Amino acid sequence: MLNWKTARIIDIRDISDKTAIFQVEIEDVSSFEFIPGQFITFDLPIHEKRNKRLRSYSIASPPNKTNVIELIIGKVANGWASEYLFDRSRCNIGTQLPCRGPLGVFNLPKDLDKHYIFVCTGTGVAPFRSMIRYIKENDIAFHAIDLVFGARYQEDILYKAELEELDKEMPNFSYHVCLSREEYKGYQGYVHKVYHRIAAADNQLNVKFMFCGWRDMIDQARSELLALNYTKEQIHFELYG
Repeated sequence: MLNWKTARIIDIRDISDKTAIFQVEIEDVSSFEFIPGQFITFDLPIHEKRNKRLRSYSIASPPNKTNVIELIIGKVANGWASEYLFDRSRCNIGTQLPCRGPLGVFNLPKDLDKHYIFVCTGTGVAPFRSMIRYIKENDIAFHAIDLVFGARYQEDILYKAELEELDKEMPNFSYHVCLSREEYKGYQGYVHKVYHRIAAADNQLNVKFMFCGWRDMIDQARSELLALNYTKEQIHFELYG
């Protein structure tokens, strides 16, 4: 059982009226160690019962030998946690929250000799941003990685400039955006047709998938890939909601 620590919010940057980046300092430690892809859990002051106060968020920053991490959090309509986190009269720079972590097994694979296709929607990009930045900053060898990001509109694209730059700088890393409500660089619709096209260009046994996002997207992806004779071992996922 992990001990509870104290997290202090040291910066908040609103990306839109429904998404914000939180910089969080984990007090009580000089360096917060985690594996790219892991998450932390907050105990938020939103209910009298603890099990209704717990909310988990993937770490969007790579391990950097400090006690500061980055979270990107989306606002959920009528959500207790959202109402608290996006209310600057209650949650702002300096706010301290109990937290525990790191937690989770949706982690950067130790062996990257396969073709990995990372697929996400919305703030599900967080663990992949952590993984890709960690690979880049530590010069880790990998065979090939494609990141497919799905959203509704251009204003919903998260870490756009950064990921486009990493696409240019990292050989064998490719970044793809697919928007469901407007056309963007040739892609319009949902993420499924994009990762299907990418996977079809490679040997089926050489491909592994990692999905992070909403349940409907992941359920459809898993069903379609199993029908195409990909194995369960080739499909790894993390649910958001």
